[in-house]
Amino acid sequence: MALSEEQKEQIKAASDKTFPFVERCGARTLDVDRGYCKMMMPLAPNLNHVGIMYAGALYTIAELPGGVIYMSSFDTRRFYPIVKDMRIRFRRPAATDVTVEVRITDEEIERIQSEADANGKCDFEWDTEIKDEKGEVVALTHNVYQLRKIGS
Repeated sequence: MALSEEQKEQIKAASDKTFPFVERCGARTLDVDRGYCKMMMPLAPNLNHVGIMYAGALYTIAELPGGVIYMSSFDTRRFYPIVKDMRIRFRRPAATDVTVEVRITDEEIERIQSEADANGKCDFEWDTEIKDEKGEVVALTHNVYQLRKIGS
């Protein structure tokens, strides 16, 4: 079940202004649909002392899709997500804006939500590649989230 254009725009607006830190670092949601998002972190406000992207900004852009996938895929009136674990492997310096894409299937969405409904929670995970403007992988992450049923 694809999202309407209005739903997509609402999710983009909400995810880009989740909390002040996200606004300050300039992260943006470029594209979103059910089970999918593509996000971007700009270089300029996230430069470190040697002129490359700050490691914390790379970590942030890898973690943020968890909230976007949650808003685009799950019943937000009945469930909420938490980050259980995240590991990052830096491969090369990021000297440009970077992007990350995450996709989970409709079947995985249904499995996660059904298990959380039955058991009060469900772990789910994915791997990401953070890429620079040339398409080079600058970092790899393994993300583990948990969907929790409200009131459990």
